[in-house]
Amino acid sequence: MPIDKFGDDGTVPVQMMPSPPPQLGSLAVQAPSLAPQLVYVSPSTCHNLSLFKDLLREYRRLDDTITMRLNRSNAQFRDRDRVGSNKKGNVQDLACEYVWKELVENWKRRTEIVDYCVNVVDQSMNEKRRVLEGQHGDARAQRKAQADLFAEEVKRNQVHNELSVERIIRKRSLDAFQSRCRYFTPPMNDVEARNWWNAAQSQEAP
Repeated sequence: MPIDKFGDDGTVPVQMMPSPPPQLGSLAVQAPSLAPQLVYVSPSTCHNLSLFKDLLREYRRLDDTITMRLNRSNAQFRDRDRVGSNKKGNVQDLACEYVWKELVENWKRRTEIVDYCVNVVDQSMNEKRRVLEGQHGDARAQRKAQADLFAEEVKRNQVHNELSVERIIRKRSLDAFQSRCRYFTPPMNDVEARNWWNAAQSQEAP
């Protein structure tokens, strides 16, 4: 999934397929479904914690059903093998490779969303702090600015916490994957896949 560098306006343009332009300052990522579509994540998505967590929950379904995905992929590749439409290789290995690629793509999309929202809430937190620092002599305005800053800090902590949740989920998914695909390792020439593999094992960022 090609990702451009950060734009001048601080956005993260992710170009998946032709589509209407996203709203300014938003992130576009492929939805976690078989239908080709884009999901636009805007700053308002990040500030709505319920919506933000619902979106991540959708993307985490693949990890939650990894054993079922492996069973289904094995069945699909066995069927292809019967009719001779498989590429060369062991059915189990082909199924493992297919599910691994799905996992990595999903991890990448989720990481984009979380990183984007971390940047959004961090920026908002800094703005609220500057507002508080600029309040002099107006006790009422100071109290409001302090309340806004506290609410923003709670939100920021919850969004940042998703980075830790992601590391835990990736490790759990990798363990489940390896229990079925014991002899699979990403190809040495696939640097990105190996980075995700190593990151998931060590529960670190890729």
